[in-house]
Amino acid sequence: MIGDYSSPPPPTPPALPAPRQVLSGGRGDLGALARFEDSVKRLKSPVASPGATLPRQQAEAALSLLADWFIESSNSVSLAAADHPKLGAFLRQVGLPDLPSRAGRIAQARLDARFAEARNDVAARVRDASFFQLAADGWRDQQQHQVVSLAANLPNGTSVFHRAVPVLASSDYAQEVLVEAASSISGDIRHCAGIVADRFGSTALRDLEAKHPWMVNLSCQARDLTRLAKDMARELPLFHSASANCAKVAAYFNATPTARALLHKHQVQEHGHAMLLRVAAPPSNGRTEAFAMLEDVLTSVRPLQLAVLEEPYKLLCIDDAAAREVVGMVQNRAFWTEVEAAHSLVKLITDTAKEMDTERPLVGQCIPLWEDLRGKVRGWCHKFSADEGVAMSVLETRFRKSYHPAWSAAFILDPLYLIKDAAGRYLPPFKYLTPEQERDVDALVRRLVPPEEAHLAVMELMKWRSEGLDPLYAQAVQVRQPDPATGKMRIANKQSSRLVWETCLSELKSLGQVAVRLIFLHATAKSFHCTPAMARWLTTAPGRSSVSRAQRLVFVAANSKLERKDFSNDDDRDIELLTEGDDDMLTDHQTPDPASV
Repeated sequence: MIGDYSSPPPPTPPALPAPRQVLSGGRGDLGALARFEDSVKRLKSPVASPGATLPRQQAEAALSLLADWFIESSNSVSLAAADHPKLGAFLRQVGLPDLPSRAGRIAQARLDARFAEARNDVAARVRDASFFQLAADGWRDQQQHQVVSLAANLPNGTSVFHRAVPVLASSDYAQEVLVEAASSISGDIRHCAGIVADRFGSTALRDLEAKHPWMVNLSCQARDLTRLAKDMARELPLFHSASANCAKVAAYFNATPTARALLHKHQVQEHGHAMLLRVAAPPSNGRTEAFAMLEDVLTSVRPLQLAVLEEPYKLLCIDDAAAREVVGMVQNRAFWTEVEAAHSLVKLITDTAKEMDTERPLVGQCIPLWEDLRGKVRGWCHKFSADEGVAMSVLETRFRKSYHPAWSAAFILDPLYLIKDAAGRYLPPFKYLTPEQERDVDALVRRLVPPEEAHLAVMELMKWRSEGLDPLYAQAVQVRQPDPATGKMRIANKQSSRLVWETCLSELKSLGQVAVRLIFLHATAKSFHCTPAMARWLTTAPGRSSVSRAQRLVFVAANSKLERKDFSNDDDRDIELLTEGDDDMLTDHQTPDPASV
């Protein structure tokens, strides 16, 4: 049988590799492609979005709270942050609707209502108070967009924000601003017991006292202590010597590549980062750049000492006289002692100023605070063998420029400072005043009462001096308790001093009127600090309505912060959080011994 043959099937060609997909955007397109495919899948089979949605009423309440937070935090949180996509994703995740497309609307919806509430609350607080003190903070800031914050300190220890004013640093204009603010806060300038401001202590403020004799106008003590630090740096030879030597060291290491590389190597080993050393001329005319230079050199004490021991640096010394001069200073214990002395005195004074800004001392505390500072400066002189006569002369000159008779009067009239004598009586501390200060007390009491009551007020002052206060009430005023935040012992009730005069000492009527107006006055101008962003809102807003919204926003934010008694600076607090846990070698700095390196 003949077989049936058919043609064999053609061979199957080998499978070709699939062409590699190349996207125009490269690998960056892969994520976008995946999201696109995911969108296609959801359109084919739509499912409910993950996460539960809050009921409308609850969602609106939550968004109102969020809007309040934006308004009250507008000094540190940008309104534009409301448009951040991660915030929108978070809100959707917890079941809240998306925010409006424009960031400003989140605050605008609530701003008018919150402003009306805050304005009514401020008006009620001022109306309930018999008088107030005007605090003006911001005159000292020499920035292009300068804003002064005006607030009212009330006798019950609270403060309310009035407004922020863009101003020029002019003494004449300062008077106009301060008088307008004092008049508008309560409608009657006679309710203003005085002003505390961070500038114009010897010009505008004292001119206003002459025009309005019932006022007690003070310069900010935190500001005056900052000036004292500048005075010390300008007048003490030690500062000039330390600054000049530090400038030589810093300039040489910055300008010499080999030395700079060695310094940076040891800075990274010691601190985890490298930096150039700031260079400045010795302090003069109030300039403070030298302070930062001293701190930079002290921070790099060990890297500097290690750098000059390296072989490459020793080679520099063969032909470079400047290198030899620098190594002589860096390895000289006397150089470091001098730098530490200059830095520690500045730090001693500026730390006291910062503490004043935080603690907000009352005017009666000024005499004790300056006396405490005298003791610290004397201790510094003894520690570093500095000329005590020159240092104390500089301090006393600044004290006289800062001094106001109200310091002495409030110190004498505040029951907080009564002293127990041998007979068990609690008497005012006249023995701590000079004869001139005693006369200041008498003159100020006469000025602050009507002319027909001046003689009576002086007689009551004599009675107060000889009899003082009942021991039981005096002890109650002076009760102290530990502060839960710091552990320091603080007065349990700061209002007791004023309340004693209005109740237990009511028979000293004329003197009591002076006392209650004096002892509540603040010695620092610190209240609410406008951030650079707020200053831009108030000075560069394109129209009147924009400026009005900015003023309302600042008003609500400021009064919210003052109501919480939060006087901290958010920028400083951020720095503290970032540096938390770091070793601060400058806090407990010991003079280095070159032989130990």
